[in-house]
Amino acid sequence: MFTAYLIVTIATIAINAWIAYADLTRSPVVLKNSAAVNVPESWIPTLGSLKAAGAAGLLLGLFGVPYIGTAAAVGLVLFYFGAVITHVRARVFRTIALPVGLLAVAVAALVVDLAQTR
Repeated sequence: MFTAYLIVTIATIAINAWIAYADLTRSPVVLKNSAAVNVPESWIPTLGSLKAAGAAGLLLGLFGVPYIGTAAAVGLVLFYFGAVITHVRARVFRTIALPVGLLAVAVAALVVDLAQTR
């Protein structure tokens, strides 16, 4: 189970770090998708910081602070659940696959984290 924990957690860290970078550098794709779901451009740096904090928390969980890792995984699940809800409320389904996929990755990270810290 430890191998699954490492693989899923490292993948989740990498994905969220990459997406946080895209947010913090105001990637044109991020700006376009955010505008489509009515997320103000001024929120993007904060949202990117939250993703980066989630990645950092998972990293801390790998290096001996398990409850921080668990809290980060819970935070990412809640974050991406909110992203899915935002897409549904805006009725933008052409780009909903990304937040649904990220929610699935975050849930997987939480499940393996909980199994590992038991």
